[in-house]
Amino acid sequence: MVSQSFITLFTNSFFMPFDQFLDYLLLEKKYALNTVKAYEADLGAFAIFIKKEFKEEDLKSIHYNQIRNWIIALVNAGLTTRSVNRKISSLKAYYKFLLRTGQIDVTPLATHKSLKIKKNIQIPFSENEVGQVISSIFPNNFKNSRDLSVIVLLYATGIRRAELIGITIKDLDLKNNLLKVLGKRNKERFVPLLPEIVSLLGIYLKYREDLVKEETPNLFITERGVKLYENLVYRIINNYFSLASKKAKKSPHILRHSFATHLLGEGANLNAVKELLGHSSLAATQVYTHNSIAELSKVYNNAHPRQTKK
Repeated sequence: MVSQSFITLFTNSFFMPFDQFLDYLLLEKKYALNTVKAYEADLGAFAIFIKKEFKEEDLKSIHYNQIRNWIIALVNAGLTTRSVNRKISSLKAYYKFLLRTGQIDVTPLATHKSLKIKKNIQIPFSENEVGQVISSIFPNNFKNSRDLSVIVLLYATGIRRAELIGITIKDLDLKNNLLKVLGKRNKERFVPLLPEIVSLLGIYLKYREDLVKEETPNLFITERGVKLYENLVYRIINNYFSLASKKAKKSPHILRHSFATHLLGEGANLNAVKELLGHSSLAATQVYTHNSIAELSKVYNNAHPRQTKK
């Protein structure tokens, strides 16, 4: 059973069937504990709503119109479309589990379609902006070498911020120019490292060795010798790129987006980029093609003879 859970704080036995599902997510699906807790909270909130509004204590007999009422309540409460879809996704997973284990014959969400989310196309940094930032940092001390290594590694590999923070010394194979990355749902992948990155990491590791007095497994650390944290990674990217770019959003994810966009712009195979990014489906990678297509259209319109002004 999942820790001292939100659901088990209730005494009503109606909540107990969730435990089996949550254990399934944690032990069989290998979901991260925080992810399982998010499912737990979503299911608990839904259960409370159903009991309060419909006096119903058996979620196995729920109809879609009751779920739709919950959706309306969530929207009226001011939740974003993305948040509502995430909560419904938790319900979908739960009812799919009940269906799979023979506890229900049909899921009430069989015909449900996710709420449409307005797509905001993320604008990547240009190659010139990335180059300007990288060339502006001289790795002559611990902080500079760490910041430069963080920026270059994010851009040159496309790894996520959480993946970067989770890298350990043992994940580095500098002899073979490889990095082991632990991605979402604990999926491992190996990412190649360019010789320039290996050299830069070598410089950083020397400064890191002088700073760390006790054994610290994480590759990237603060000046106090503790594991790097999310806000600091964001500040590193935002501070340096604020000097080189006027784009509204400057974050680690934009560097990941830049990595994919620049690779695709140079003709990289979409499936190869998918593997490098650690995506489970090609559809997740295709979002990065928008800017490549936009640039291609620009070149086409400027160069095609029929577009030439007389």
